[in-house]
Amino acid sequence: MIDEVDKAILTHLQQNGRMALNELAGHAQLSPTGGQKRLQKLEDNGIIQNYTARVSREKVGYDLMCFIQVSLHRHERQIVHQFRQAVQDMPQVLECHLLTGDTDYLLKVIALNQKDLEHFLIDVLTPAPGVDKIRTSMVLSEVKNSNIIPFDVAILFS
Repeated sequence: MIDEVDKAILTHLQQNGRMALNELAGHAQLSPTGGQKRLQKLEDNGIIQNYTARVSREKVGYDLMCFIQVSLHRHERQIVHQFRQAVQDMPQVLECHLLTGDTDYLLKVIALNQKDLEHFLIDVLTPAPGVDKIRTSMVLSEVKNSNIIPFDVAILFS
């Protein structure tokens, strides 16, 4: 598991993934060498999965974001596997989650415009293996969009 030093490193990296190693180590009260070792351990253990740039979808032309609920007509292993593989090959799908309840999957999808969304729904998603029902909700505005994992939530709510 991770300790307080690891939490400090992760907290600062989530806020600024390009932070210099010396600065990051200082925030965690480590030497640069100690900081490098801790960072390498977090990467090796898969706690830090990768480093990415966060891109504004609107500024690169993706005006629509939708949440699409998908129900499969049968829950056979091969159909589920084929559906999951098909989703992996859909670049418009940013996230795909298996759910409990009435809907099998929830997809987070971006589209350039309504015509692009229509093409995705009719020509890409509908023919995917096993798809039975599709329910689409368009996002009007993003109230919160974060990928930062909080480490001291108990402190925040005490």
